[in-house]
Amino acid sequence: MYLASWSGGKDSCFACYRAIKNGMKVSRLVHFDRLFNLHGVSAEMIKQQAELAGIPLVQKKVEQENFEHEFKKTVGACAKNGTQGVVFGDICLEPHKEWVDRVCGELGLEAVEPLWGIKTENIIREFFQEGFETIIVSGNQNLIDKRFIGRKMDGEFIEHLKSKNLDVCGENGEFHTFVTSGPLFRGRIEIADADVTSRQGFWFLDVRDYKVISQQESV
Repeated sequence: MYLASWSGGKDSCFACYRAIKNGMKVSRLVHFDRLFNLHGVSAEMIKQQAELAGIPLVQKKVEQENFEHEFKKTVGACAKNGTQGVVFGDICLEPHKEWVDRVCGELGLEAVEPLWGIKTENIIREFFQEGFETIIVSGNQNLIDKRFIGRKMDGEFIEHLKSKNLDVCGENGEFHTFVTSGPLFRGRIEIADADVTSRQGFWFLDVRDYKVISQQESV
């Protein structure tokens, strides 16, 4: 069995999906809600994703300075019953991969990286081909136009990124996403009411209301 690190965004979601397709049993999603969360989505919306995925969720509110301690404490507590490792959505950032390799190793767990080393253009292409949809929920104000916040990630947005020589998966923190539907889920999440606000140099989608639509309702 495996745990999956979960932010609600496309990379953690797609890594979990690929791990499951590769035959891994994901027993829990683990979400850390930091004080300044660049994904900008509520803990409740993360819970809705987990419910649609049918995978139990563990959530922990943490401060950045205590993150490693809380990560190891939470993951260690979840991994007591035959858990072999933790799935992460890293693609090419060596410092973070080195960190997860180290902390998982100290817990006696394997750090599983289904997306590691794959070209980001190939990842985003496969993500869409598999049927996932994701919206842009935050973006660096110096790099991402405000008009894209709250919109589905699509070809127009990818061309916007390419025109600015930005990574199409946002690997350098240019933007963050929230997955609203796809083959991992038994329904979809629709944003009903939201505002775009500015905080600490980033645009954020502040969601006031949303609705969950089951697969039966979608038909």
